[in-house]
Amino acid sequence: MRVPFAELKEVIRLALLQAGLSPEQAQRVAEIHAESSLDGVQSHGLNRVSRFIDYVNRGRVNLGGTPQLVGAKGAVENYDGQLGIGVLNAEFCAERAVALAKDHGIGLVSLKNTTHWMRGGTYAWQTAEAGFIGINWTNTESSMPLWGSAEEGVGNNPMCIAIPRQNGPIVFDMAMSLYSWGKISTYQLAGKELPYPGGFDSEGNLTTDPAAIQESRRILPVGYWKGSGLAIVLDLAAAALANGKTGSDMDEEKQGSCTGASQIFIAADPYLFGTETEIQAKWDERVQAAHETKPIREGDQVSLPGEHTLLRRQENLELGVPVDEKVWAEVKALAEGKSGSSEYATL
Repeated sequence: MRVPFAELKEVIRLALLQAGLSPEQAQRVAEIHAESSLDGVQSHGLNRVSRFIDYVNRGRVNLGGTPQLVGAKGAVENYDGQLGIGVLNAEFCAERAVALAKDHGIGLVSLKNTTHWMRGGTYAWQTAEAGFIGINWTNTESSMPLWGSAEEGVGNNPMCIAIPRQNGPIVFDMAMSLYSWGKISTYQLAGKELPYPGGFDSEGNLTTDPAAIQESRRILPVGYWKGSGLAIVLDLAAAALANGKTGSDMDEEKQGSCTGASQIFIAADPYLFGTETEIQAKWDERVQAAHETKPIREGDQVSLPGEHTLLRRQENLELGVPVDEKVWAEVKALAEGKSGSSEYATL
């Protein structure tokens, strides 16, 4: 089913108010969740609202926590997120990275002791829309096997890179697993198979069955051993630059859902050594060359990261945002002050 964007945002806002967020917090957090669903990322938009509220109710999110400056050196700042609302902490740090880049050409903000940032692409888009190249990533508790392991041993540690192309930003948003757990849950809720094998079943066979992957907890690293290796170095780098927790520290604390995570936000001025006209022309020529490569299916066009997002955003504004009926009912119930279903609160 589809729901008008304004209605989606309002129901989420009311659910967040019921959970104890301030009017200002509820408004902005609702916007971020609704915009993720608007862009087609339901797994970290509407589908995460119940889970976020569940963690608020358990006291794992400090509604009074805001980023506190711990230290600064030139173009680098370090903040303690005080276990505050993850999306608001992340938005603040992305904004600070841009401010530093305006002064220094590049800015890096590290954040420790924060909570789930939901869709990492939110902050990449934020940086690109400010006119800067953006790179950001987070570590998580273990949710993916290291290559050669039969059990979870590293986080899927999402990373995003954004290019502020004026004729359409190029925004790359990826987990270190081929499909995030949120995306696997989305396919499972819809009763659909994954387009490509996304993990192993209990017998150790690659499978497209999301339920089988949920049961085995053996999600597939992107690029097999390469995704596994990239996940661990991102974890180590984030923990060092933030002087925060590693994924194994979070494993020991057993709070779940990225509670206590370390995150990095980098913004870079793309025009340090070339004019805006020169750089934008380079990007346009490169994108055009990619579009002109031969597609697998005749009549298609090869697309780049973020291009479908803009088209999907416009379509969903016009037609309504696709939602899972059960999840929508769950969030509407929360908006009315009713208890949520544990089945959907944990997706």
